[in-house]
Amino acid sequence: MIEGTTKMTTTAAAAPNEAPRTSVGKIALASLVGTTIEFYDFYIFGTAAALVFGPMFFPKSAPETQTLNAYLTFGLAFLARPLGSFLFGHFGDRIGRKSTLVATMLMMGLATTLIGALPSYASAGVFAPVALAALRFVQGVGLGGEWGGAALIAVENAPEGKRARYGMFPQLGPPIGFLIATSLFLLLLVGFGEAAFVDWAWRVPFLLSAMLVAIGLYVRVSLEETPAFKALDQGKRAAVPLMTILRDHLPALIQGSLSIVVCYALFYISTVYALGYGVRVLGIPRVHFLGLLCGAVVFMALATPLSATLADRFGRRPVLMTSAVVAILVGLAMPWLMAGGYVGVFAFLALALGAMGLTFAPLGALLPELFPVPVRYTGASSTYNLGGILGASFAPSLAQILEASGGVAWVGYYIAVAGVISFLAVFSMRETMDRHPVTAEVGSPL
Repeated sequence: MIEGTTKMTTTAAAAPNEAPRTSVGKIALASLVGTTIEFYDFYIFGTAAALVFGPMFFPKSAPETQTLNAYLTFGLAFLARPLGSFLFGHFGDRIGRKSTLVATMLMMGLATTLIGALPSYASAGVFAPVALAALRFVQGVGLGGEWGGAALIAVENAPEGKRARYGMFPQLGPPIGFLIATSLFLLLLVGFGEAAFVDWAWRVPFLLSAMLVAIGLYVRVSLEETPAFKALDQGKRAAVPLMTILRDHLPALIQGSLSIVVCYALFYISTVYALGYGVRVLGIPRVHFLGLLCGAVVFMALATPLSATLADRFGRRPVLMTSAVVAILVGLAMPWLMAGGYVGVFAFLALALGAMGLTFAPLGALLPELFPVPVRYTGASSTYNLGGILGASFAPSLAQILEASGGVAWVGYYIAVAGVISFLAVFSMRETMDRHPVTAEVGSPL
């Protein structure tokens, strides 16, 4: 088993007998709203990449290359996210969780809104795809600091024995953001028709992101700093958290990054790639496929609290390893299910998103638990976003390449391999559930 080295003392995430805690409702809303916007933003971009961005921003390419170029632009944000995690993690560990989270939301909200106002290639030439790529990169930087801070707001306010259930709050953001985004696209397609959707209506979800960001900012500005950070003496704050991570916690960084790979692979293959495949190859109308996704995401929402409760009762490792095995089986069954008509496609989507909920929920507690308070924002954010590069950045484009080489079965193997990687990463860890003394060495976070 690999552990972090023992070099620094830190404070508990939820030490007893401190100042009155922020209410559970405010904690839940403050941590949930950011990840809801995160996945809303990412999914509206992914959906637009699958349906609109190819011909609009890359019209000189062949249809297959148009889609591939759009998917590659989608992956840019995942390359930018580690940069955001290092940048915002530094300030989150140096000046506090609250103020950093306000900055991340402003950055990602502004970039997403501006994407909705971009001109097409036909009207602006090469500026259009360059601006799209640049805004996607800025969006990724902002999102890179979002999840880690949201998870810490929840976990560092959690009572003893409930960290996974509190850590579940930001993990509920994906199904909610996904459902809002998909429902909105569905309403626009039904209400205005496909021609209007491709012409202008696709912009509406991007512009409406500004409203969600305004709500998120209102909630976060009124939030209290977490007890763990307030209890951290100024002299114990790491001068350069990233350097401390690389020097003292590199095994935890690697383990955490690999543990989330299957989670990302499941989500983006079962949504972004599957949507393109369903419309392009299976001939399922866009409206029908979006309806299937809206129904399937309910399974993810149901699996998330179940998995978090089990993780608090039995530990993070057994729940995550079991979930990885489920994901492997879903990947192997993918070609058979995707050939089964509407029923088979829905079964795949529901199983994949349900497995994603099972794997995602315990990570809200586990990734922060891998690191001590002075470097926790940087550590949790970095593992989350480095895992995104491996599991999601080019998942839709790689899946399309695999499909062209060996059919949809090879895409299923991609999910299965991601499941094996995450299983081995979690297997190599020690259980983090019981790491909760008021003062602990670096090797025993929390």
